[in-house]
Amino acid sequence: MSPKRIAELFVRACLAELAALKPGNVHRFAAGHGLNVADFIASARAAAPALARSGARLGERIYEAVAATRAVVGTNTNLGIILLCAPLAMAAERPQRLRAAVDAVLAQTDHADARAVYAAIRLAAPGGLGRVEEADVAEEPSVSLLEAMRLAQARDRIAWNWTHGFADLFTTGAPLIAALRARGFPYRWVLSAVHLHFLAHIPDSHVARKFGTAVAEALAAEARSYAQRLLTASQPQALTCALLAFDAALKARGINPGTTADLVVGSLFARLLLRARAMTRSH
Repeated sequence: MSPKRIAELFVRACLAELAALKPGNVHRFAAGHGLNVADFIASARAAAPALARSGARLGERIYEAVAATRAVVGTNTNLGIILLCAPLAMAAERPQRLRAAVDAVLAQTDHADARAVYAAIRLAAPGGLGRVEEADVAEEPSVSLLEAMRLAQARDRIAWNWTHGFADLFTTGAPLIAALRARGFPYRWVLSAVHLHFLAHIPDSHVARKFGTAVAEALAAEARSYAQRLLTASQPQALTCALLAFDAALKARGINPGTTADLVVGSLFARLLLRARAMTRSH
């Protein structure tokens, strides 16, 4: 797949996610946490060329995408999205099946990639990062990039995905998108449902870092009834008022399930890449 097409699909995934009502996050229905939709649109368009830069190593793509984002919005809007989508973008250039290509991309990372990713994380300065005893991103990496992700996987769901074949995207998110689209859900309600499904079943690691595991688990429990109602709805738009109230309540408490939003973007990007590759093969 061409770099231009990969970049286009990345931006499409980011913009589609912003059009969905995702309680606790920034979306077209409501701003929040000092940010608005325009910040995220600018971030997506700034990061796309670096993510899709053919011939660049994975660490370079990640660092350059973060740097481009900082240059236009001056804050961390998309580090998690970049960490999930950069391997997908690089894998999309390869001829093998997408998930196998992602595994190959990750397996070929080295210490140069680790240094670039650590630098990208320091530049993005995500909230609630804290300090850890081993492989702390405030220092130069002493382990490989994949080993650093293994060390972080218990406290960070994006790191968990790096070490588990992007399972949340390929076995949960992308198939759920396909199933809901087959039921006739509009894309914005598909992504709201995927967001709530992830939120209900995977305690958000961004929330856990900022507020503690108990708060993240309580949030998951709180989201379950909303997820069940939306996933079984025949008219998802009927839940608009209830979800807006949930959204406002989370934002009033300062709760931003950012990792969940990252998983939604990554899942849609994976789905779009899979469909584009399938259409290319069919012709």
